[in-house]
Amino acid sequence: MKLDLVIKAKGMMDSSAPPVTGVKDVYSPQETGLSRRWITLAIMSILLVIAGYFVLTRIETARTASAKAAAAANHPGVPVAAAPVKRGDLNRYLSAIGTVTAFNTVTVKTRVDGQIVNVAFKEGQTVHQGDLLVEIDPHPYQAALGQAQGTLAKDQATLANAKITLERDRMLFQQGVIAAQDYDNQQAVVGQSVGTVESDRANIAAAKVQLDYTRITAPITGRIGLRLVDQGNIVHAADTAGLAVITQLQPIAADFSIPEDNLPQVSKDMRNGQTLPVAAWDRELKTQLATGTLETFDSQIDPSTGTIKLKAVFPNADYSLFPNQFVNIKVLVDTKRDTLLVPAAAVQRNPQGTFVYVVKPNHTVEARPVAIGATQGDVIALDSGVSPGEMLVTDGLDKLQSGTKVIVQPAQVAAKEGAPGSGL
Repeated sequence: MKLDLVIKAKGMMDSSAPPVTGVKDVYSPQETGLSRRWITLAIMSILLVIAGYFVLTRIETARTASAKAAAAANHPGVPVAAAPVKRGDLNRYLSAIGTVTAFNTVTVKTRVDGQIVNVAFKEGQTVHQGDLLVEIDPHPYQAALGQAQGTLAKDQATLANAKITLERDRMLFQQGVIAAQDYDNQQAVVGQSVGTVESDRANIAAAKVQLDYTRITAPITGRIGLRLVDQGNIVHAADTAGLAVITQLQPIAADFSIPEDNLPQVSKDMRNGQTLPVAAWDRELKTQLATGTLETFDSQIDPSTGTIKLKAVFPNADYSLFPNQFVNIKVLVDTKRDTLLVPAAAVQRNPQGTFVYVVKPNHTVEARPVAIGATQGDVIALDSGVSPGEMLVTDGLDKLQSGTKVIVQPAQVAAKEGAPGSGL
């Protein structure tokens, strides 16, 4: 076979050489046609495989796109809550816990002994200075006054008689009828009578005072508390409990402390004649109870706490503040004017800095860096990064990244979806 192949190859290279007889040609016409058919079939098979691959790829691509479209239809976006960027003023406060204190508190007591014959006030009543509160039986003091007046009348008569005698002795002394000693003695008697009369007048004044004390009046204007005695009781000036307590509620004060580091700003504003507004809030900081002004601050810092006491004054027109009430105090120390205001929940932080998620018109979000200017409670003032009117995501932030499609919902809906945070 090898010899035939060599001869065949040589013949192909040298066409002029005469054919070798006795050797069979390996490429007969029948075998050549069969080989071509196999090659054609192989090529067609390969083309069919390639075509099938492309068809299957197209089908899979279409199926994937359809699945994505269906998924998008079923999940159109991440539910979030958003709030707009606003332009306005940001008030900056110093916050502290304070105690309401009354400017004046008086325990009403009796200054004379006796039986209470009249209680003229109602518990919880607002009384004014001079209003009658309690009456004590005045009869013993009226009698004492009458006795003092009678003694005065007697002693005035004695004085008048002594003066007449003195005048007579003066004439007799001038005539040499009586001795000088007798005249001098009569002058002394007149002087003693004058002193006795003056003493009687003082006793009358004292009796009147004691009689006046039987009518106990309000020493200040304020709210009277629960009565401590009832009509018919015997009271004494030495009693310590008293009859009632009156507390001045209008105006009223609140004492609170701030860190010593904040004192320079407060003292500077007060030295410049500024009136610092103060607001009193309830324990939960949900309801504003009253507004007033800062009155003054203490003369020394408490070294154990590093704080200083301040006092604020409130008109308390609606009696919303009561002594010993605990309140949250906010002192307005500064106002940042015409700035960009956003909810604090919208501002996020990462190693690169602070950023917010801005809701774009195509309902996707964009992570945008921002610069914080000031913070007060749940509101932050931004110096740059956003524009007024842009919507910032406040709830659902943990599910977002740039390009995420969102559905803006009310805050309570987003909260049901499990999104953290809160908006304005």
